[in-house]
Amino acid sequence: MDFSLTQEQEAIRDAIGKICASFGDDYWLKRDREGGFPVELHQALAQAGWLGIAMPEAHGGTGLGITEAAVMMQEISESGAGFSGASAVHMNIFGLNPVVVFGSESQKKRMLPPLIAGTERACFAVTEPNTGLNTTRIKTKAERRGDQYLISGQKVWISTAQIAEKILLLARTTPLEECAKPAQGLTLFYTDFDRKHVEVREIEKMGRKAVDSNQVFFDAMPVPVADRIGEEGRGFDYILHGMNPERILIAAESVGLGRVAVKRAAQYAKERIVFDRPIGQNQAIQHPLAACWMALEAANLMVFKAAWLYDSGRPCGAEANAAKYLAGEASFDACQQAVMTHGGYGYAKEYHVERFLRESLIGRIAPVSPQLILCFIAERVLGLPKSY
Repeated sequence: MDFSLTQEQEAIRDAIGKICASFGDDYWLKRDREGGFPVELHQALAQAGWLGIAMPEAHGGTGLGITEAAVMMQEISESGAGFSGASAVHMNIFGLNPVVVFGSESQKKRMLPPLIAGTERACFAVTEPNTGLNTTRIKTKAERRGDQYLISGQKVWISTAQIAEKILLLARTTPLEECAKPAQGLTLFYTDFDRKHVEVREIEKMGRKAVDSNQVFFDAMPVPVADRIGEEGRGFDYILHGMNPERILIAAESVGLGRVAVKRAAQYAKERIVFDRPIGQNQAIQHPLAACWMALEAANLMVFKAAWLYDSGRPCGAEANAAKYLAGEASFDACQQAVMTHGGYGYAKEYHVERFLRESLIGRIAPVSPQLILCFIAERVLGLPKSY
């Protein structure tokens, strides 16, 4: 059993690290203060061919697995970019997996290359204000009118909707009451983000200002039938194919963020002199950071176990969810401890750890709550009765 990265995976990490080195603390501090999509990082990764790391080679991608994508995303986050950097390219890695798996050849040829080349950006619209994680109850409607659908409704917490040219959208095509099961009657589309029929309202939020989050309102937005992915009514099944990779990648990014926080804290603890000795000589500083390191490394093992299972074509739902849970908690604890290690300076933006702490909450909350993951493990792994 070999736990080391392959030479190819090490080369990926090194290459991504070199690109990210051009985007230092000052860049991300400015993005955190002023907002604005990190176009420069997005384009640097596009020009080097990394946006298609898990896309088919036939359509311009690299054809690698989620394991390699996790290496890449972890390195972006660990560089100090955190979720501000990782979220700028996150959608490219997992978002169009339903198109890769279920799209026609003509759709793949048309839809994937612009995303890989970085000439188009996409947002992913599933979540709605009144349904939360109960995806089968979404209300956004897609009504068939000849060779197109008209989509009306609203979505919330849609990242990059301010700048996206494309949208991957789940909508109900058959009323819930007419379906034998709640998961039926949902249809998936990948189409132009037609702003003549869409209103986008940005949500002011706690962190990750560089990557916008939004409420999106659709008013009879026309979508060609040619932009429907797979069969009508099977969209819920299709998006499930992107959920495990998303959890794995979020987990990898969380581990990366936690690692950079611990590194910054340890370095500060070596340099900060109080009572004529470095504060890192005190066990009250050492032990919490050591515990954070162990928790992050344990979470990382689950991340790459889940990625390996996914790339091997094996079931990985429990492992992907466990990785997301463990990494989210470990990252938050590490970032919080980094702030506390810095003391008052940890509260100052110039030391960056307060930004890491704010961003670490993303990995706990999204794309699924820690409580629902615990429910999943209890039911699917332990065989306990459903609690909700």
